[in-house]
Amino acid sequence: MTVLAQKKQIEISRGVATAVPRIAVIVVAAYIGAQMLADITSLKIGVVAGFAVDMGTFIYPITFTLRDVVHKLLGKHNAQTLIIMAGIINLFMAAYLSWASGVPSDPSWGLGAEFSAILGPLWRIVIASILAEVASELIDTEVYHWFVTKITRKYQWARVLISNSVSVPVDNLIFAVGAFGALPFLQNHFLTLPWSTVWQIFTLNLIIKYGVTLVSLPFIYISPDGEWAEGA
Repeated sequence: MTVLAQKKQIEISRGVATAVPRIAVIVVAAYIGAQMLADITSLKIGVVAGFAVDMGTFIYPITFTLRDVVHKLLGKHNAQTLIIMAGIINLFMAAYLSWASGVPSDPSWGLGAEFSAILGPLWRIVIASILAEVASELIDTEVYHWFVTKITRKYQWARVLISNSVSVPVDNLIFAVGAFGALPFLQNHFLTLPWSTVWQIFTLNLIIKYGVTLVSLPFIYISPDGEWAEGA
């Protein structure tokens, strides 16, 4: 390699080293933001194409691909730390909203009841959502790690597709059953639905989440493919 070529290679390496931390900050921020936005909008049950669906369904699947980008940039252990911290942040957010909803409203502020009705957390949905997020994304981490270490580091779209294809159904199952299923001691809960309705929710959400996953696949290419932190 000539001196000129060596200098060019050094410049490229420095550029990558500078870009990686910046991209990592952006992706981590986007991941936490998408998690929180999905949890908040899950409180709204909308009607899309004639079917009832929680509105967090359209944003949450993006977090799986963002998690894969974090894994690619910062390694397995840092991705696991991010997943746990996101769960803690979402739990704190729900607790804070619960407290804020319970604080008496100033008489001059006429929207206290509306605030509580909209943002006051439904704890069954909150717990089911956080459990589903943490469990499924930890599984996503293991599948992604297995693919890039045991199968191939080529075909970046495939590593995202395979890991998400395993983790998204797990997330959907835990959430649908946990939030709406007739589980022991929850048969008479006001959120409990007939099992036929629960499976309809599961099926529709799975279709939407998988569709969003396919759209978000290109996100994996926003960072250099060095896998330098895979063992971190």
